[in-house]
Amino acid sequence: MPTVLQKTLPVLLFFFLWHIPSFAQDETNALKQYNLERIQYNKHGMLILGSWAVGNMLWGGFMAGRTSGELQGFHQMNAYWNGVNLLIAGFGYYSAMKELPNPELWATIQQQYKIEKILLVNAGLDVAYMATGLYMLERGKRKDDARIRGFGKSVILQGAFLMSFDVIKFLYHNAHAKDLPKMVENLSLGSNGIGFKVMF
Repeated sequence: MPTVLQKTLPVLLFFFLWHIPSFAQDETNALKQYNLERIQYNKHGMLILGSWAVGNMLWGGFMAGRTSGELQGFHQMNAYWNGVNLLIAGFGYYSAMKELPNPELWATIQQQYKIEKILLVNAGLDVAYMATGLYMLERGKRKDDARIRGFGKSVILQGAFLMSFDVIKFLYHNAHAKDLPKMVENLSLGSNGIGFKVMF
């Protein structure tokens, strides 16, 4: 004669198997939303960089024709430098527009690691830019070249802005990454693949 456990086991098993797709769907939707937010952060960042670039190009181009010496060099370099920034911002925004939010866990982790790594490397380069600006400023003083001094001051300013920009973006992405473990806490990774933890 079947025991109570034998009677209820098929029902429990059916219930569990019936809900596995919904658990998987919930995780997929959560990962998509997570990646969508990361993409939005990148779009907003590129809009900020692009706005800074356009402002510097317009103001630098306007002022370069109305000043001379060190100040002219400063505005000229601001305009030149931000021509490159505008290209980077445009390409970055275009890439973010084309990127689709990936619903896969491993791809999500890889993309998160990639953006944080890029921002840290960029912050290191920004320090190098500022050091180059200091070198140009010192060289301009030694050679009594006002234009080079202006270039140096511009490179220091642009490097400082980019470092602030990259560090703030990193902090946003890093804070966002802390949401990832919460979304996948019901997943368990094992040698046989991915499983679901279900609390009764």
